[in-house]
Amino acid sequence: MSARPNVFSIPPHRGFADALAVGLLTRHGRDPMRLARGAILLPNERAVRAVRDGFVRHSDGGLLLPRLVSIGDPALDDRLGALFDPLDEATLRPAIDPLRRQLILARLIADVRRQAGAPVDAGEAMRLAADLARTLDQLIVAEVPITRLGDVVPEALAVHWQASLALLDLILMQWPEALERLGMIDLAARRNALIDRAARGWAARPPATWIAAAGISAAGPAVARLLRCVARLPDGMVVLAGLDRAMVEEQWAALKPEEGRAIETHPQLALKRLLEAMGVARGEVRLWPRGGAGRTPAARSRAIGHAMAPAEFTDRWRDLPPRDRQLPGVRAAEFAAPAAEAQAIALALREAIEVPGVTAALVTPDRGLAARVSAHLRRWGIDADDSAGRPLSQLAPGTLLLAIADALAEDFAPVALLTLLKHPLVRAGEERGGWLEQVRTLDRALRGPRPAPGLAGIGHYLASGDGWQARDREKALPFWREEVLPLLTPLATQAESLPIGALFAQLREAATALAGDAAWSRTAGRAAAELVGALEESGGEGPAMLSRASLPAFLRAVLDAIAVRPPQGGHPRIFIWGLIEARLQRADLVIVGGLNEGIWPALPAPDPWLAPAIRAALGLPGLEERIGIQAQDFAAVLGAPKVLLTRSRRDARAPAIASRFWLRLEAMTGGLRRVRRFGRWAQAIDHGGVPAPAERPAPRPPIADRPRQIAVTKLDRLKADPFAFYADAMLKLKSWDAVDADPSPAWRGTAVHAILDAWYREDDCDPDRLRARAEALLRDVGAHPVLRALWAPRLLEAIDWIAAYSAERAAEGRKPIAAEVKGSIDLDGLRLFGTADRIDRWPDGRLAIIDYKTGKPPSTRAVEQGYSMQLGLLGLIAEMGGFAGIGGTPAEFEYWSLASGKDTLGYMASPNKIDKQGRGVPAEEFTARARRVLEEAARRWLTGDAPFTAKLHPELAPYGDYDQLMRLDEWYGRGTQSPLPHAGGVGGGASETRATSSNSPPLTPPASGRGI
Repeated sequence: MSARPNVFSIPPHRGFADALAVGLLTRHGRDPMRLARGAILLPNERAVRAVRDGFVRHSDGGLLLPRLVSIGDPALDDRLGALFDPLDEATLRPAIDPLRRQLILARLIADVRRQAGAPVDAGEAMRLAADLARTLDQLIVAEVPITRLGDVVPEALAVHWQASLALLDLILMQWPEALERLGMIDLAARRNALIDRAARGWAARPPATWIAAAGISAAGPAVARLLRCVARLPDGMVVLAGLDRAMVEEQWAALKPEEGRAIETHPQLALKRLLEAMGVARGEVRLWPRGGAGRTPAARSRAIGHAMAPAEFTDRWRDLPPRDRQLPGVRAAEFAAPAAEAQAIALALREAIEVPGVTAALVTPDRGLAARVSAHLRRWGIDADDSAGRPLSQLAPGTLLLAIADALAEDFAPVALLTLLKHPLVRAGEERGGWLEQVRTLDRALRGPRPAPGLAGIGHYLASGDGWQARDREKALPFWREEVLPLLTPLATQAESLPIGALFAQLREAATALAGDAAWSRTAGRAAAELVGALEESGGEGPAMLSRASLPAFLRAVLDAIAVRPPQGGHPRIFIWGLIEARLQRADLVIVGGLNEGIWPALPAPDPWLAPAIRAALGLPGLEERIGIQAQDFAAVLGAPKVLLTRSRRDARAPAIASRFWLRLEAMTGGLRRVRRFGRWAQAIDHGGVPAPAERPAPRPPIADRPRQIAVTKLDRLKADPFAFYADAMLKLKSWDAVDADPSPAWRGTAVHAILDAWYREDDCDPDRLRARAEALLRDVGAHPVLRALWAPRLLEAIDWIAAYSAERAAEGRKPIAAEVKGSIDLDGLRLFGTADRIDRWPDGRLAIIDYKTGKPPSTRAVEQGYSMQLGLLGLIAEMGGFAGIGGTPAEFEYWSLASGKDTLGYMASPNKIDKQGRGVPAEEFTARARRVLEEAARRWLTGDAPFTAKLHPELAPYGDYDQLMRLDEWYGRGTQSPLPHAGGVGGGASETRATSSNSPPLTPPASGRGI
């Protein structure tokens, strides 16, 4: 063994992987076989990839690489062969698979929580198990025995931490027994044992070849012992990344004082702890003799060291010479929002590769920003090589499994069902076009309130309905019965919970039936297949049962943990790196994105199992150590030849605070130099030129093409918003309800119409039977429970008023003779048609025309001004014999409103009421007035050639179904003066808000639509 440790450091201004490769090639490359016989120990698989690429870049031709081994690899002994597995050593137990371990821990957590009276579902148990597995690994890596948890004094903790500690103690007492029963050990424990075995073996019998440990910065005691051994081998060396050899001794000592807390947020603390564990003084660490391919001056590393000085020493920045405070080649750019930041980063990467041979990389812990940049780069056909890959939950096979889980959990509610049927893998290939056409038909049929739960509920829903709804549903019914139902029936189950293995077997069969081999093909599909297979095989060791409601959360948790990286990589000169790759690799331009507090550094995630006091008592690093590791990563990326730092001034929700790293550099340098061209380019690239807003539409179709019929409910629309009438009556454009919508005012009105119609036809308007019909409707409504709870009491009280009022009129001799009756008449070549909600007859033959309203009925003033003529037009149809079998003179016109009156919900209002000023239209004149209003409007727009001007009286056109079609926002206010009222929904629930028009007195907007 060597007396002097061979420990080196590569400073940030050199590219670690390149400098390491060049140095090893210089040292061992003269004999290709000697190079190949050596081994390099690296922290993880990403570091292995980075160093392999460094060797490739600096080899002149063919090259036999040394063994590149990640010390975090589960198959560590296989990778190093006899070096880690001497023949005279006993065979170690196999390591338990991480997913299997998580399932067993989840079962233990669920059992312990249930016994403690605080049960959790399987999805929450899996989340807690993932956190517990990380905590367990930290204890194992730090070589803290589980039994030491008993040394912690619970009384010193808060009550909730005492409960957490008690649960943890119960679980960890059972965990060794579970491992013993399986004949396995924890992966971290096995890795520690292998590392110690290698250290002992190499100390006793140094290997005949060279060994290097490179890029390892934060490690537990076992790794430190291994590095101590490697550093003292005759042909061994340890190469650190970014050790600040120039830091003054006072600052170095302050990182970990003998008394007091260590500065865990400092980037050099992890390296200081590692050197102490190795028994190596900082002065014994030498500079790596060879450089890489970088062109960064050495002064950059000195400036980085000064910038990262402990807070108590930053006042010394004033005394530094200017060359030690400047960061030439480092620029900064700020943007208004993350979208602009992503656009500008993509432009900067695109600009960089215009120069042949130049490489550029984005480094950010913000996966959302990385995804946005990737999307922007694809506009130029650039597929960036993202080293982190993408979670399986975001790739097509994973989203298919999640869609199936959501559909099952929501009992095939329309949104979840349609999401599944429209998934890009379902019926992919030649069948896709026809399949999507049929799914769109089903989509249209399922618009509106949610059907009853389950596949049977959707089948019943499609087989019911009336009018246009029945037509849409009838078209979708064969597709549902013949193609969709056979695929989904195997998933349907009455059981709320199933064993995990059985549930995932159902998922596998459903995914295969829906998507075939496409669900399991390519890299992502194979990863999904392996996951589902593992859950089927090991699911029995997890929580006993998994409920359908918990399935999506459970599945997402396991899918998020699997990262999938395309094997072919991406563009050869543009990269998106995680923090580990950035620490070890080098590009000509490095863009450091997302430099806001909470992103870089990320806020330390709390440990739900170990309180900070417990961690300190056990000797575990504090949570803030993760900030120090990210600071080390940040210092490493600043060593690139050109660096662009970016941040946005706000995130998706609120203004953002600049990262502490950004603020340090600003303070030390006196202000980083700004780059503004990328922001200007980002604004210009999507600039659409000078806007040319649309003019107010006023189509003037030929008279011969204009409609010769009009509904009684559409006269107000024709007068107030002729364009909306044109779009409805001539273009035949109808607004669609949302899928799985809560009942709208129009839907509630239609439903109440159905109650009152059935009450007339089946109960002969018996007041004692009306409430029962309303209660039956509320039971069948697929509305949100909150909506049902708010609407039901109001509806029932108003229904009681209708029953009582109807009984009063019946006692006076007025009897209902028709309900929901359709009628029509011809007036000078124009057909007027409509539906009367109810018609009553007095003993003397006079008629009462009744309209139901859920909202406020029209005011007397609106009627006097020539609006809200619906009842008058229905009376005109009755007067002229337009309702078959009904004759007589309309004498009364009534609105039965279910809205709040003076004292109760439900009241009667008449449009013929004469106010105190004598304004109003008497009942005997109502039909004549309605006829004159209709004929005047018809002469102007239907038989005349007046243009259908948009929003002619906007204060009387409160509904916005066609606002987008008329491009309202582009022209309103330029050629009109009337303020628009708040746009409401369809139906008769218009509010009593008033609006002022430049050419009309204030009016109450009329109730339009179906009535209720």
